[in-house]
Amino acid sequence: MTAALQVQGGRMTAALQVQGGRMTAALHLQGLVRRYGDTPVFAGVDLTLAAGEFVALLGESGVGKSTLLNCIAGLDAADAGTITVAGTAVGGLAEPDRARLRREHLGFVFQAFHLLPHLSVAENVALPLLLLGRPDDDRVQALLTAVGLGGLGGRSPAQLSGGQLQRVALARALVHKPALILADEPTGNLDPSTAERMLDVLVAQVRSEGAACLLVTHSAAAAARADRVLRLTATGIVPG
Repeated sequence: MTAALQVQGGRMTAALQVQGGRMTAALHLQGLVRRYGDTPVFAGVDLTLAAGEFVALLGESGVGKSTLLNCIAGLDAADAGTITVAGTAVGGLAEPDRARLRREHLGFVFQAFHLLPHLSVAENVALPLLLLGRPDDDRVQALLTAVGLGGLGGRSPAQLSGGQLQRVALARALVHKPALILADEPTGNLDPSTAERMLDVLVAQVRSEGAACLLVTHSAAAAARADRVLRLTATGIVPG
């Protein structure tokens, strides 16, 4: 799976390449529908992300942006449509296989952080590597330094502020160099200067590792860093 990065109008864009006669993508959604009971959340969601592409997703509150990310990750079930991550159809997988897909291919920055309180900051960041049997203390420390927490690895999550917890969550999502990064308002708890630094880290991961990133945000500054800006509506995804 590769993508050719091209410059259009001064911005980097990612183009899908054909390998062996097949077009590949880090993420492909087709006809996705999610309802809560009889109430539709969204429908007709189609989206393709190439490796090395950074896409910002906007939308009104309550339109289902976080729900969409959860469906992509296999944490929530879509009512119709298909989700393909790194060439694997998510909908047909049993839970152990969905968990394996998340471990190997996904990095998820949750709004609520979801750090483990009994682990230190460094241990939380290292967890994806440990689950994959690839411990790498240098990688953990490098990411903690990149997000401005280089001296805080030994602290517990309870000793950090909300903005610091957000940075730990970002480092944990990137540590295992996932093919697809799902980021749910990753700068929402940060001041503008720190938010810009975190976006630098996120963009660097996309560019250097060829990851695809889907960033849910309300921030115009964050959206301005993306290759494409899209908007989720009740009837699908449209240009932002």
